[in-house]
Amino acid sequence: MTSTTDPVTPYVHGYSDTEARRLGDQADTLAELLHAGTAYPPGSRVLEAGCGVGAQTAHLLAASPGVRLTAADVSAESLAQARARITALAPTAQVAWHHGDLHRLPFPDGSFDHVFLCFVLEHLPDPAAGLAALRRVLRPGGTITVIEGDHGSALFHPETPAARRTVDHLVRLQADAGGDGLLGRRLHPLLTAAGFPEVTVRPRTVYADGARPALVDGFTRRTFVPMVEAVRTDALAAGLTTAAEFDRGIADLRRAAEPGGTFHYTFFKAVAVNP
Repeated sequence: MTSTTDPVTPYVHGYSDTEARRLGDQADTLAELLHAGTAYPPGSRVLEAGCGVGAQTAHLLAASPGVRLTAADVSAESLAQARARITALAPTAQVAWHHGDLHRLPFPDGSFDHVFLCFVLEHLPDPAAGLAALRRVLRPGGTITVIEGDHGSALFHPETPAARRTVDHLVRLQADAGGDGLLGRRLHPLLTAAGFPEVTVRPRTVYADGARPALVDGFTRRTFVPMVEAVRTDALAAGLTTAAEFDRGIADLRRAAEPGGTFHYTFFKAVAVNP
């Protein structure tokens, strides 16, 4: 349903089975942190824009039983995985599946009471245009919830120049593709520019150390490091690094998940009301 002219960047992390597992690990590990405070009344018409493989969809439905959810994504393959995931986890949920670009949603103005999107705007070359398109299908008085990360917030110990450079390669490659791996810090101005006068942004911080083994495993080891490692081929093809240098950086980054290591990352969660 999309073409090469669609205003969507290539998904920098790829569509492999490994990436699908990483997204599931990420969603499960961070469910309480990211979804806390987000619950919609039964019968609410909710749009999840950019549902991907359904990793966040499962937690969205768990927190809001009885909603009428429309889950949309530009990737037919991801949408099929999402449908299978939700059929297995929440077979009685009311979910309509839509394959298409969020910039051209085929729904009338004001079709939804709430819009939810997580880790989507960072992949759009014009996130303001994406927000404007979503605002059109949101009823007056309805809410939009947006969650984004910011790779610039990654702090880890021990840190080496090689490890830091691997993270910077991810940011660079995403920017070259038209996205923004540092978008979290821009949520408030983006939403206000899109016409949402009531915007509240709150940081959601992950901190993992030896006293938090579940976060060390679920986030540092199984979410963040694999996300960076996945751009190895693209980083080499772009001439940003050498194989030896990149692999050394990943090895150093993994030390944050070993005894004595620590890792910090900040997500940003915005809630805005459509006037």
